[in-house]
Amino acid sequence: MQRDLIETCCGATIQHGPQSNRIYVMHAGASEPGMLAVQLAELALRKRYTKIIAKIPEAAAASFFEQGYCREAEIPEFYRNGDTALFMARFFDDSRACMADASAIARVLELSQQALAECRQDQASGAWQVCQCGPADAKEMSGIYRKVFPSYPFPIDQPEYLQETMLSHIEYFGVRDQDRLVALASSEMDRENRNVEMTDFATLPERRGRSLSHLLLMTMEREMRQEGFVTAYTIARSLSPGINRTFARAGYLFGGTLINNTGISGGIESMNVWHKPLG
Repeated sequence: MQRDLIETCCGATIQHGPQSNRIYVMHAGASEPGMLAVQLAELALRKRYTKIIAKIPEAAAASFFEQGYCREAEIPEFYRNGDTALFMARFFDDSRACMADASAIARVLELSQQALAECRQDQASGAWQVCQCGPADAKEMSGIYRKVFPSYPFPIDQPEYLQETMLSHIEYFGVRDQDRLVALASSEMDRENRNVEMTDFATLPERRGRSLSHLLLMTMEREMRQEGFVTAYTIARSLSPGINRTFARAGYLFGGTLINNTGISGGIESMNVWHKPLG
């Protein structure tokens, strides 16, 4: 399937294409909210996409509400000025707005919230080596991502993409068993607004159940805090108990569910937003 494109619309950075059958406003930038909301709808109708998801400052929300968008999730203190980020959605197909697996998603959230009260017994021992990955690791990393995810919204299965983003705005971290990478994650940094997305978690099937995602998350939080980031967040697969529990146990707060949002592992899945102040 053709990869989704990343380009500019009215001054905003957007991703769109057939893989997720949607438009995603990744960075609103200096765009004029009313014009952006209209232009996004025109693009969606032209390309026959069934959803728009726009991550925008709360101050811009009125223009999106006027154009038929609804609020799906939020992240407080997302922007440098302290403004909240809202995830505003507009659907162009009634079936996409229907969360058929709502009860299963609710159960995952219930289990995640219960994890907040649990005493964590980490299975990740000192035998695991956590490291920051560099360009020389890109080929091995891409192999892990290709094995874990049959499809993904960004081309993390391509070494060239990993190397390019390492040089711009993403720091990748890995867990090694001796000399072999067995788990990965990344910190996608918005330096201007001092927020960071904790994402791209992948553990080889034979190494799961050892709290390696938690180990990576703790390392990434420490590094990002030292680099001056104020807010951390993630957009996690809503039906994955493991990753949702990892973030809940680490003190992240639930910010909402993005309904039928992301093309991943061969289907379109709903995603949970979690957020945490790093200060």
